[in-house]
Amino acid sequence: MTEHDGDEAQVGTGTTGEAVEATETAIPELVIISGMSGAGRSTAAKCLEDLGWFVVDNLPPALIPTMVELGARSQGNVARIAVVVDVRGRRFFDNLRESLADLDVKNVTRRIVFLESSDDALVRRFESVRRPHPLQGDGRIVDGIAAERDLLRELRGDADLVIDTSSLNVHELRAKMDAQFAGDEEPELRATVMSFGYKYGLPVDADLVVDCRFLPNPHWVPELRPFTGLNEEVSNYVFSRPGAKEFLDQYTELLQLIARGYRREGKRYVTIAVGCTGGKHRSVAMSEKLASGLASEGVETVVVHRDMGRE
Repeated sequence: MTEHDGDEAQVGTGTTGEAVEATETAIPELVIISGMSGAGRSTAAKCLEDLGWFVVDNLPPALIPTMVELGARSQGNVARIAVVVDVRGRRFFDNLRESLADLDVKNVTRRIVFLESSDDALVRRFESVRRPHPLQGDGRIVDGIAAERDLLRELRGDADLVIDTSSLNVHELRAKMDAQFAGDEEPELRATVMSFGYKYGLPVDADLVVDCRFLPNPHWVPELRPFTGLNEEVSNYVFSRPGAKEFLDQYTELLQLIARGYRREGKRYVTIAVGCTGGKHRSVAMSEKLASGLASEGVETVVVHRDMGRE
């Protein structure tokens, strides 16, 4: 997955048309797409464009409030705006902070989507298209990546949704975006419950991490080893072990408490990573149960088994 960001602002779906007299209309919903170059910003933007969002690529941050104002004057024709921003402007963060503060004063509903990826994946993507990193200058690709990661650190911390695209192809990224933004009505909170294997590394986009390695591993039961945590026999084995049901009940209760707090704070997305050694048995079974508990609380939940089938 490689981006092809142009140097000039490009407008996606829809047009604002000529300016009209200001009327009392709803302020457009706003999504700011940012993240690492090569991590899939353009793909994410194209997905929103296909969902009917008005998309502007490479808009200077200082112009974001103006774009929202134009949308508000469109008599409802531009109800959802997505803006792709990057760090090529020298005053990127000064302007972005000012714009975000301005939007907050105007009570604009805005979310930040941050596209993340590992250094190795980014290097492979840039090398595959034989393009330099926009910040590498006379150095190497890894130098540009390091510089950009440092510049984006604060924005990543403020992001409402972080998507790690290291192991995703274009279609999988689009599916993640569709899961978050498709539909006429957005739920109060969306959760992704992701099983993973510690031997393959922690998910970088996790908000919460659960460790299931305190439970006996079905891998060492010969008749269960070929199966996964989706298998009823494996799941029954996992939850018949001492402490498993107690952990599930208490952590589900904790997640429900956290979910209510997230709603109060206006957080719309949460990724819960559930790990075991290989991401095949214990974490898969536990993820399915935790997701069911969240869904019972009215949280729209997507389950992803990152490493299942990888061994």
